[in-house]
Amino acid sequence: MFTHPEIWSFASAWYQLLDIHAPLECYRCLLADDVKLIFPEATVERFEGYANWYQKVVDIFFDEQHTLKVADITSQSEDSCEVHVVVNWKASVWSPPQAKSTRLMMDADQTWKIKRISTGLAISEYIVNEMTYEPGSCKL
Repeated sequence: MFTHPEIWSFASAWYQLLDIHAPLECYRCLLADDVKLIFPEATVERFEGYANWYQKVVDIFFDEQHTLKVADITSQSEDSCEVHVVVNWKASVWSPPQAKSTRLMMDADQTWKIKRISTGLAISEYIVNEMTYEPGSCKL
């Protein structure tokens, strides 16, 4: 069975890697071989799809800060679980030739499916359900 502390720790580690723009290989062990990720702008599959998406977004966003607010197990079996995730995401965005960057500030409501693999936990499905922008935020 999965526990709230292990899911919270896993999700926190995921967002820490995003904040520091960790090398792509750091994500390989966190994604199941058949992973499917559904973002507002794209649906990607497998590590190769994630790699292409990741290379694009690290060139767009900087000064990122993800703060995990919710990581609740909504259902589970012995080797997999579904998790409701809410993360507050702040990031700066610069669009050439603008003189200044803008700030993105939002809560992202997500659904994750996580499974146990030989090396630990891995995301098998990642869906961004909804984004709620804070006042003054730029929009994607």
